[in-house]
Amino acid sequence: MTRTHVRWLIVAVLFVVTTVNYADRASISLAGPAIARDLRLDAVAMGYVFSAFGWAYVVMQLPGGWLLDRFGSKRVYAVSLFAWSLVTLLTGAVSLLAGVGAVVALFALRCLVGAAEAPSFPANSRIVAAWFPAGERGTATAIFNSAQYAATVLFAPLMGWLIHAYGWHAVFAVMGALGLLLVPAWNALVFDPKAHPLASAAEVAYIEAGGGLVSMDVARRERGPHVRQVARLLRSRMLVGVYVAQYCINALTYFFITWFPVYLVKERHMTILEAGLVAAVPAACGFVGGVLGGVISDLLLKRGHSLSVARKTPIVLGMLLSMTMVACNYVSAEWAVVFFMALAFFGKGVGALGWAVNADTAPREIAGLSGALFNTCGNLSGITTPIAIGYIVERSGSFAGALVYVGAHALVAILCYLVVVGKIQRVTLA
Repeated sequence: MTRTHVRWLIVAVLFVVTTVNYADRASISLAGPAIARDLRLDAVAMGYVFSAFGWAYVVMQLPGGWLLDRFGSKRVYAVSLFAWSLVTLLTGAVSLLAGVGAVVALFALRCLVGAAEAPSFPANSRIVAAWFPAGERGTATAIFNSAQYAATVLFAPLMGWLIHAYGWHAVFAVMGALGLLLVPAWNALVFDPKAHPLASAAEVAYIEAGGGLVSMDVARRERGPHVRQVARLLRSRMLVGVYVAQYCINALTYFFITWFPVYLVKERHMTILEAGLVAAVPAACGFVGGVLGGVISDLLLKRGHSLSVARKTPIVLGMLLSMTMVACNYVSAEWAVVFFMALAFFGKGVGALGWAVNADTAPREIAGLSGALFNTCGNLSGITTPIAIGYIVERSGSFAGALVYVGAHALVAILCYLVVVGKIQRVTLA
């Protein structure tokens, strides 16, 4: 039988949905200066508003992972997509309120977006582990992970224009409506490998022979996994190193999707419209780096290098490049700022292979729960980074210390993979 290539359709759907996912997360950053002006919020207050997503996102990771292992990726993801899109749509209505009520409503709605999005990345990793053999997993993971940069490239200019033309509430209305339109497309296109009407038996056999977990959702559990199995994951030195590194790598991500547009407006004196356009340049470089990192990793694997070498090499080199953002503290020309930020986010993209490592290491029985724990640790920086930068900016009156703070996280990520992680391999619960 001819071997089909439906797995690449699946990762294309993941890419589109994840692009909208990240655009919804980042909508608050471009709208941030206008929101701060209308609601009279200082940098510290905005830091807490930016962090609202992260609080709920982190708290709901393990419950989200449990739901994935209990009910399967397709159903949980569809509900998640519908819920976060609806809440994003409702966020635009905050502009109808005033004073403390508006701030409380904004914080609460951003918490709800975080809670609704919690299963998304563990589900992405889980779906890739089911649909792709190990030799293609780095590329597949890099494709959906690069959506975080594509979101800015595609939507930052649109968001900047919407804010300029119609006000900040329009951003949330448009993005929420777009997400709701994706729900029926998701249900029509995404299935488990053995249940997909377009996938041939030859493709399923190819995936399974390469280590794909094709039966992950076929035999439905009568009960969900036991949360006590998390303790087994935390006893692994390898996984702890991966978790800490992901926390550090995500610090760069959360700087970019929260404070970066504010940095361009406040520190570099750009208009919101200009910031939306300029932010797309580093994002485009991050997208290219993200795809390239996965391709390089899989190429190293196919040429006979170990899984550890294939995954660690792009991560370490990428994090070294990402530290160049600190050079923005020593230049004044706008083109130089854009250059160093573009170089930094290209490197961050190359090194963003944490989800590939998770797919390589997660126990078969609790792939969803394992991905949720990985994402919990990684997204703690979604809480700490916006708040820490808010305090740094408020007390120093500058973003110089904030860039050093973010760049230092890249160095710690390098040390984790070189010193702590050791051999990358799948964890077994037996």
